[in-house]
Amino acid sequence: MKTWKTVTADMAETHALGRNIGEAAAGNTVILLDGDLGAGKTTLTQGIAMGLGVKKNVTSPTFTILKIYHGRLTLNHIDAYRLEGASQDLGFDELLEDDGVTVIEWPDFAGELIPDEYLKISIHLLENDSREFIFEACGKQYEALLEEIA
Repeated sequence: MKTWKTVTADMAETHALGRNIGEAAAGNTVILLDGDLGAGKTTLTQGIAMGLGVKKNVTSPTFTILKIYHGRLTLNHIDAYRLEGASQDLGFDELLEDDGVTVIEWPDFAGELIPDEYLKISIHLLENDSREFIFEACGKQYEALLEEIA
């Protein structure tokens, strides 16, 4: 497993980091975003969407659980926070097998939805609105992605 840490100073730098991820992402990519409320999970996802060529405004799927955006690749944006303890089949596993990029916020609540290989990004809010991003690449595809963006 490869790891990498970086810090962004503001929203523009977080968007730029996400844009780099989106530009480098290939089909069938799963990105897990972990961090407290307000850490920047949706802001990073907005940047990923920019890198994928998504033109629509990306917002948090907190109440809808899933939002789908179309660009160079489809972006499946899942907020798993409200999935804790959910036992019904919501069909999300099919999204992970398509040729898009799936971003899962609050992966600890996603249970069996999480595949064996993924890119996990933990986000920590620091002083002065800066953020620390800790990347963990699990699998060769994700190690290659991390090498490209680091």
